[in-house]
Amino acid sequence: MIRNSLATGVALLTLATNATAAAPLEFSKLPKLGTVSDRYQAYNVEMVEVTGGRFWAPYGGPANEMYRQRAPIDLTNPKLIALARNLGPSLMRVSGTWANNTYLEAPGETLATPPEGYKQVLTRQQWKNVVAFSKAVDAPIVTSFAASKGTRGPDGAWKTEQAQRLADLTQEAGGSLYAAEFFNEPNMPGAAQAMPAHYGADNYAADFRIFHDWARKAVPTMKLLGPGGISESALVIPIIALGYGISSEDMMKANPGSLDAVSYHFYGSVSQRCEAMKLGTAVKADALTPAWLDLTLRDADHYGSLRDKYEPGKPLWNTETAQAACGGSPWASTFLDSFRYLNQLGLLAQHGVQEVMHNTLATSDYALIDGDTLMPRPNYWAAVLWRRTMGTTVLASPHSPSPELRLYAQCLRGTPGGVGLLALNIGQSPQKLGVGSRALGWILRGQPIDTRSITINGRTPALDDKGNLTGLDGAPVHTGTLQIPAESIAFVAVRDANNPACR
Repeated sequence: MIRNSLATGVALLTLATNATAAAPLEFSKLPKLGTVSDRYQAYNVEMVEVTGGRFWAPYGGPANEMYRQRAPIDLTNPKLIALARNLGPSLMRVSGTWANNTYLEAPGETLATPPEGYKQVLTRQQWKNVVAFSKAVDAPIVTSFAASKGTRGPDGAWKTEQAQRLADLTQEAGGSLYAAEFFNEPNMPGAAQAMPAHYGADNYAADFRIFHDWARKAVPTMKLLGPGGISESALVIPIIALGYGISSEDMMKANPGSLDAVSYHFYGSVSQRCEAMKLGTAVKADALTPAWLDLTLRDADHYGSLRDKYEPGKPLWNTETAQAACGGSPWASTFLDSFRYLNQLGLLAQHGVQEVMHNTLATSDYALIDGDTLMPRPNYWAAVLWRRTMGTTVLASPHSPSPELRLYAQCLRGTPGGVGLLALNIGQSPQKLGVGSRALGWILRGQPIDTRSITINGRTPALDDKGNLTGLDGAPVHTGTLQIPAESIAFVAVRDANNPACR
C-alpha cells in the first residue's frame, strides 16, 4: 500500500484535468532497466559543518567574499532531525575538502588550535552527535579520512592513527561506518590545504594500499569507495587541466580491483564565489535547457567507463553533487533548480548509478534546508516526493508527447505492480498525460519559477509541531488525463499499472 501520508485526504482534492482526453500511457509494458539502492537519494553534511569553520559565504556580503566563519551545525536540533527523518532511509556523507585536514581529538584531549599539519579540530562530542543523528534519521555514515601532512610519518607515507581513532569513536558511540573514500577529491589535492607538496598519482597509489589493508582489517564491513574524483569531464576546463596533476584513471590503474564501488563527484559548473577559477559559472537562463539538465551524463559516462576498465561489475556512486560547486548559485535554493535535481535522479537511475548524494543537507545555497531558519527549500519537497513515490526498480521512460515533457518511471514504492512517474515540464505550454482514473498526482509549482516557496496541489507544504509533514496529499485524476502546467513538475502514482517488473 502507498504511504498513508500520500493518500490521506485525497477526496478533498481533484487535480485540474482537460476535457480532451490524452492517449493512455502503457505503464504495464514499461521494461525494467535495472535497480537502484533503497538509499539511492542521499545527502552530505560536510565535515566543516560539523566542526564549524570557514565555509561558503552567504551572498550579499563584501565583494569577492568566498568564505565566512560558520558555527557548527546543531545535529541535535529536533526540527532538523524530523526533516531528515522524512528523507530516510538514506545515507549521510560527512566528508568534503575540509575533512582532508581535520584532526580528531584523542580521549581526554581538548585543543584550541589544530596540531601542525591540520587545519580544523573535530571534537569527540561533535562526532558522537554525527553518529546519533545518523541513527535517528536512518542514514548510515559515509565518510573519508584526513590525509594531510599531519597524518604522515617522516617518510611521507600515510599513517592510520587518525582513521583508527574515527573508527573506534564511531563504534564507541554505538554506530558504524557504512562506506568511505580514502580522502576527498584526490584528483585535486592542491585544493586541500596542508597536503604534501607535489602529491601525485604514485603517492596516492602507495597511500591507498595502506588505507585498503587497514580498512579491511579494522573496519571489515565498511565499503571501500574511490577514487572520488571530481568533474574531469563536464566542467568547461576539466579539473585536471588546472595543474593539480592527478587523473582518476592514473589512480585507478595503480590498484585495480580494490574497490567495492567506484565513486565520483559532479558539478556542472561553479558558483559566482569561484569565478576566479575561470571555469565559467552556472547561467540562470540555461536552467531548463537540455544542455544543462543532461550535463550530468558526461561525468557519469566518463567515470562509468573507468569503472568498466579497472573495476568491472562494481556499482557506480555519485557521492557529491549539487547545482554548482562553491556553495551553489543564488538560484540553487529556488524551485528553478528542482528540475535539475529531479532530472539528475531520473537520468542517473536509468544509467546504473546506485547512489546520489546531494550537497548539502542544511548549509549554503545548494542545501535542501535553509540552515539558519530550518525552512525546507523546494528541493527538499522534491526529495520527499521522490522518496515516497519512486521505488528501487528502474523502468524505461514512457513515450512523451513533447520533448519539453521529460518522463521517468520506476516501480511505485510500496504497491506491487504499481508504477511511479516523474514528469518535468520544462516548456512554456501545459502538457497532458493519460495516466488512468485510479492514479494519484502531485503537481509542484513555483510562481515565479525562482521562488523559494512552492505549492503542491495548490497547498503549501510544511512541518508541523509534531514533526509530521503536511500539505503532501495526493489528488485523484478522475478523468484519467492529467494536465501539467507550464514549467511545473508532477509525480504520479499509478497504482493499477499491473507492470510485471514491479510485482
